[in-house]
Amino acid sequence: MTLAQPAWLILWVLLPLLGVGAVAVAHLRRKKWAAFVAPRLRQNLLKRGSPLPRWFALVFLLAACAALIAALARPRAEAGTRTEKSIGRNLLVALDLSRSMRVQDVKPDRLSQAKMVIYELLEAMPNERIGLIGFAGNAYLYAPLTVDHAAVRETVDQIDETWAPLGGSNLSEALKLAIETFKTTGQKNNALVIISDGEKHERDITDMIAEAERAGVYILAVGVGTEDGGYIPNADGRSGNVTDNTGQVILSRLQPEVMRQLAEETKGRFAMAGSGTDIPAIVKSTIKDLDSFEMEGRERRIAVEFYQWLLLPAIFMLIASIVSGTRWRGVKPAAVVAALALMPGTVRADAAGDARKALERKNYPEAREAYRKLAEGTRLPERKARFHLGEATAAYRGEDFKHARTAYSNAMLSDDPDVRASGHLGMGNTLFQLGWRLLTEETYPNDPEKLPDMEFFDTKVGELLDKLIEVSEDDGEADTGGYQRLESIITNWSDAVRHFDSGLAHHPEDRQARNNRDMTIAYLKRLEELLEDEKQAAEESMPQPQPQQGEGQPQEGEGDQENEPKEGEGEGPPQDDSQGKGDEKENKDGSGDDEKEPKDGQGKKPEEQDKESKGPKDPDETPEERARRILKENADLEKGPLAPGRHEYRPPEKDW
Repeated sequence: MTLAQPAWLILWVLLPLLGVGAVAVAHLRRKKWAAFVAPRLRQNLLKRGSPLPRWFALVFLLAACAALIAALARPRAEAGTRTEKSIGRNLLVALDLSRSMRVQDVKPDRLSQAKMVIYELLEAMPNERIGLIGFAGNAYLYAPLTVDHAAVRETVDQIDETWAPLGGSNLSEALKLAIETFKTTGQKNNALVIISDGEKHERDITDMIAEAERAGVYILAVGVGTEDGGYIPNADGRSGNVTDNTGQVILSRLQPEVMRQLAEETKGRFAMAGSGTDIPAIVKSTIKDLDSFEMEGRERRIAVEFYQWLLLPAIFMLIASIVSGTRWRGVKPAAVVAALALMPGTVRADAAGDARKALERKNYPEAREAYRKLAEGTRLPERKARFHLGEATAAYRGEDFKHARTAYSNAMLSDDPDVRASGHLGMGNTLFQLGWRLLTEETYPNDPEKLPDMEFFDTKVGELLDKLIEVSEDDGEADTGGYQRLESIITNWSDAVRHFDSGLAHHPEDRQARNNRDMTIAYLKRLEELLEDEKQAAEESMPQPQPQQGEGQPQEGEGDQENEPKEGEGEGPPQDDSQGKGDEKENKDGSGDDEKEPKDGQGKKPEEQDKESKGPKDPDETPEERARRILKENADLEKGPLAPGRHEYRPPEKDW
């Protein structure tokens, strides 16, 4: 037998001191009474009881303290060792460590977002054997395949782009190292998750796909970043961005073509990080058909604890000490009842009952505050989660959906699957109500007779889109707040569907929750259809850019432009087309007037073109209207498409 915490036994030294102190105090008390009362009067004035109950109380107290100290030392015996075994699969994560992963086109940067994806995978697949490969110019195995996910997580916490000694983004080296690592396990089918920004590679992708297929590797690719991209910051915290050999700032964009092809042709999947896609669910569904095997984990020592054999007698001896030292003749029944009423468990039970009664009386603010105080007043995680669930229910019924969202989030921290499932279902309803309130500024009704139809939904969406278009036309700028409302509606409803799925996984028989999920999906799909229709209508209503006129090519309406009335001439009858043709012929034959000034690409003089740019002067036209007309005539859209204006340079040798 051994002691896990033997240092607690030092407290045994205090027990004799406590006994000696009690004897000394009793002796001093008797001595004071002897000095106060004469010996011949003591029998008549003092009524002394038996000292035995007090001494019994002291003995029981000392024995209880000794047993508690021994229990704190945790006596236990070794019962051998046990090797943990689990059924799982092999999963390697290849993390891109090139300097382009520090681009901040996603927040906080690409590498941090990639780490969050790995954390989700570790949490969602506790029984899988997971390893970590970091690659840049070369690839290294930083964490071998193991079921010790805590060690893998610690490695992910510390890893960054400085761990890669050679710059670049050599995806083929990562795939080669993954295949070699999988071969050492002896398993035929394995999975590789590549997390990268998808820079282009020199090696032929067909060779990489063939190697993966021969090794039985399923590739799942996760892209991080945006197609617009961003500039690569300098290393070591220096200000500025990375430049190439010519001094141009390097722009890094998400280029997912290679990863998408790798994933699709090896029976895998491709997904974008930060797009709302449940990446762990995609990985689990992809690898569920792989060969699973029994693997051995860490070896644990089995110890049999004996502290409970000391704790129970200590409790009984404490009770015996209290009972022995109590003078029962002076205790009234009312005092006992009051003491029992003031016990913490009774107070908590009464408070929980009051909160439940307030909820039944539909006094939702009072019930919400009562449950919130109960959750703050307990240290037990499960009781706290249940009180948060009651708080969320009261807030939801009181239509305080933002408060309900926070409370449901706290309730989902419970280890009880029933409480967690109820939290997911409540969160789904809350997020749907938040999205509906953003759209209609009302709460979705619970009465079946007052449920809105799809026509009402189309009307509300149309009103919101019309308001956005009206504000954009009046101010000349887009209504940012309105677009944020639409984005929030889509985000809330998409998250609501995911929470419904999580809740229904534990309570598949809940028909009400399933109906709410289907209704949310229907509204979400309809909203996407309306937004797509509005987008197509906006594109059709936009004026098409006019092609730029080339040299020597006659343009449509060129003769009409030459015959347009000059400023001050007014509108007259259209001239004969033959006159313009005759002039053209005369010019081609060389019989035209050589003294005339050279004309531009449209066949007009610069002075005439300048006059035409000003347009005919309308006597009723105000200066403001004339300025708007001139700006519209000279707008970029009227002049044809512009060049992109962005410089992207890719030198043959790169280390980002």
